[in-house]
Amino acid sequence: MNLPRAPNSLALVNLIRWCGVLLGPPRAHPPRPETRAIVACLFLVVLSLASMFVLDAAASDWAQRLPLWFNGAFERITDFGLSGWFLFPLGFALLCLAATISPALSRRAQGVLAMLTVRFGFLFLAIGVPGLFVTIVKRLIGRARPFVGGHEDPFAYMPFIWRPEYASMPSGHATTAASAAIAIGAIWPRARGVMWVYALVIMFSRVVVLAHHPSDVIAGGLVGVVGAALVRRWFAARGLLFSTTDLRVFPWPSLNRVKAAFHEVCAGAGGSHKS
Repeated sequence: MNLPRAPNSLALVNLIRWCGVLLGPPRAHPPRPETRAIVACLFLVVLSLASMFVLDAAASDWAQRLPLWFNGAFERITDFGLSGWFLFPLGFALLCLAATISPALSRRAQGVLAMLTVRFGFLFLAIGVPGLFVTIVKRLIGRARPFVGGHEDPFAYMPFIWRPEYASMPSGHATTAASAAIAIGAIWPRARGVMWVYALVIMFSRVVVLAHHPSDVIAGGLVGVVGAALVRRWFAARGLLFSTTDLRVFPWPSLNRVKAAFHEVCAGAGGSHKS
């Protein structure tokens, strides 16, 4: 007699299996990045470097003279650039799916839940990986935030110090906003415009609240874009979510199939409680 696995052990087994798929060898190689994409990234690198010399100090002086009500409004807006707004619900959804997908379900239900898992997993990694990279790198670079020490100096650095006031380059909020715009836009192309408005507002807010220089924001946005794009290519190379020929997203499961899958999950959970 096969006893059902406890949800926590089932979740662990599923998480290990998913990691094995993600870390497995690629099945194919996605197309090379377009020349215009490479040129755009190089342009942003040059723009970030140029901003240190011609824009950063002026932008910080401008932000310091803004009305208090304007700064206060953006102090609230800028918090929506925290990665937790994305990673906590996505992580919770992944854990729920890991504890739900079971061999006891029909193959159709397992397939629908697996499709949802891949989508949530892509969003989690496309936003989380660039953010983790920036969290480490910015503290190794050690660039001072605006007006640290009482005066504005865009060239004040204390590498490897690991202190928040010397963690300005690149901007973590800008990285999160840009990676979210790329990741969500890759799955829902119609949302790209809205997501980039969100990203630009968050980037602007970081300068207004004197948390970053413009060059920090540009660098953070670049890391977010490149990081999310690399995660997308990683998924495509393993036949997950995106086509290897043109990186287009695979179709979503229909709403009726999703409802049927969750109905089966709920029915199974109800049956196990009765037994």
